[in-house]
Amino acid sequence: MKTLSDQAIGTAHGKIILIGEHAVVYNEPAIAMPFLATPVEVIIEKIEGDSFISSSYYQGLFKTVPSSLKNVQTVVEAICDDLNQSTEGMSISISSLIPPERGMGSSAAVATALVRALFSFFKRSLDQTTLLSYVDISEKIAHGNPSGLDARVTSSEAPIYYKKNSQFIAIPLNLSGFLIAADTGMKGQTKKAVEDVAQQMQQSYKQTKKIVTAIGQLTDEARTAIEKNHMSRLGEVLTLSHTYLRQLRVSNDALDHLVNTALQNNALGAKLTGGGRGGCMIALADTAKQAKKIAHKLMENGAVETWIHALGEDINE
Repeated sequence: MKTLSDQAIGTAHGKIILIGEHAVVYNEPAIAMPFLATPVEVIIEKIEGDSFISSSYYQGLFKTVPSSLKNVQTVVEAICDDLNQSTEGMSISISSLIPPERGMGSSAAVATALVRALFSFFKRSLDQTTLLSYVDISEKIAHGNPSGLDARVTSSEAPIYYKKNSQFIAIPLNLSGFLIAADTGMKGQTKKAVEDVAQQMQQSYKQTKKIVTAIGQLTDEARTAIEKNHMSRLGEVLTLSHTYLRQLRVSNDALDHLVNTALQNNALGAKLTGGGRGGCMIALADTAKQAKKIAHKLMENGAVETWIHALGEDINE
């Protein structure tokens, strides 16, 4: 495979559901944060002959990708068709630090970086509407009926306030602290958790609805705290939200243990993030030193990976 001189790079990042998971299904708001600590990069180089893809899942010819990369293949074909370009002559290298199946927007971030790289490679300008339309093609293949939230957050640097079947609102990020995420090492069980909450809603409507409404109210409080840089209040709100998510029975022992570990080590707040029953948890810290200590303790207590995202300043300061 002979590499020619032309090269283009596209980037994106992961996302974290800060608050509102599960309640968002019942028309309550949710807030998602761009998580820059888990970057994605796609590099496209011009080569002679058949296009080639290199990723952690697959290394081989573009035309023979496995089903797990069908969304990537479809997006490349759609863009090449729309821009009247050949799908041949490209080496596409995908690098991602987002763990798959953890609710951190892995597929949307890869699609975002890919679309940006392709438009750069073909020397075409790319607006946000066009970007989202192509990422949506990928997400429909990957997830069936996506909300569009992942596509927006993985391509943005602002938190997104979201309500089902409503608009996406970017929130000014005025926070000055740090967000720590920790992976339990267990795949999240979002589908099962959502089904179980729906069953609870049927069996104990009044009680379950009260919990869901309370999470929605906490989400609105979190939005205010973000806009006004009230870190301590945001931490309290996150911890309260976890208490309600436990009542919905979408947490598990591993998540609860990591949440408790963070709180015992002076986190401002902590909770599960995403669908639950595995996956990741998050914690909030005031300073870089405290964030690093919390991340270290989480690793000592069963986390398989941790990340620290500086909300308003450099982690090395």
